[in-house]
Amino acid sequence: MDLLIVEDDRDYAAALKAELTALSHDVTVATTGPEALTAVDARVFDAVVLDWMLPLLDGPTVVRRMRERGHRLPVLMLTALGLATEKVGGLDAGADDYVVKPAAAIEIDARLRALLRARGWTEGDGDTLRAGDLLVSPGQHRAWRGERALDLANLEFRLLAELARHAGSFVTRAMLIERVWGYDFEPTTNIVDVQIRALRRKLSVGDEADPIVTKRGVGYMLEA
Repeated sequence: MDLLIVEDDRDYAAALKAELTALSHDVTVATTGPEALTAVDARVFDAVVLDWMLPLLDGPTVVRRMRERGHRLPVLMLTALGLATEKVGGLDAGADDYVVKPAAAIEIDARLRALLRARGWTEGDGDTLRAGDLLVSPGQHRAWRGERALDLANLEFRLLAELARHAGSFVTRAMLIERVWGYDFEPTTNIVDVQIRALRRKLSVGDEADPIVTKRGVGYMLEA
């Protein structure tokens, strides 16, 4: 997995990174709440291990803002004392699970894998989606256009994957909001249009044709 650890105790973060790396994970470390938000906006992670107590923004605030921005990746909250108030607060904010620190890397690994299984995500190559010259691997959270690897933010990747699953067919804005953002459609929102424009810019570079077709009043289609 490609993991983000958000922990201001640098010694603990370094030790956890070393142990999780030894378990064949790619690990990035952030030490503050704002740094964590910048990281998840900038690149695709499979999951986040998030400490409750952080400088500038605490863990619950970070995960709440992640959810508000449309990031649905699993979040495992680290609590210092295992207090019920911390556990409930973290889960209410949008975390998927919690563990009391210092937690062993093998337990964190097991909990993260359980979260991914519960969401129906896989880690193999067998779930690749093809649409024209686009290749999307939800299991690897990576995508390519021809030989070019696409550098997509989390939300952009999920949007592309959903369009790829229905390549050749139109997907309505309501369906995209329900399946990508995870909440009911609001007719006045333009969040889908904004993200589609951002995705188009990354899919079409130079003289590459735009593979996303828009049909007013219907939705969007990724050309097969």
